[in-house]
Amino acid sequence: MNLPNKLTVFRIFLIPVFMILLIAQWPAGSFNLAGTEILWSRVVAMIVFAVASATDWFDGHIARSRGLVTNFGKFADPLADKMLTMTAFIFMVELNLAPAWVVAIIVCRELAVTGLRLIVVENNGKVMAAAMPGKIKTTCQ
Repeated sequence: MNLPNKLTVFRIFLIPVFMILLIAQWPAGSFNLAGTEILWSRVVAMIVFAVASATDWFDGHIARSRGLVTNFGKFADPLADKMLTMTAFIFMVELNLAPAWVVAIIVCRELAVTGLRLIVVENNGKVMAAAMPGKIKTTCQ
């Protein structure tokens, strides 16, 4: 397995870590930021999310610059992105940071796009790599 694919798999493994940190309330203390109490575990969760998000840029850059683009990477990289962002959105609902209807629309759209990608693979025999508009959309999410 090449380095870009290892980074993608690492991003997937960071998702449960991110979830545990969002649920956890450790250490027992918190701090105040502009009148809002923030748990340390949530700060660490944000850092884990940022690291996981950064691996997306690094794996793509390394794969393209070194000619290490693989079908696994073309499929797993966008899937890892969707898993990470959908997890964050679902937890935003759980933490009352986003309305469920907005997250439902985003999740449905992501599943529809993934389904279309699978249809293209089945009919065409080639895995569709992520395009720039999709990368911009993921960054904005």
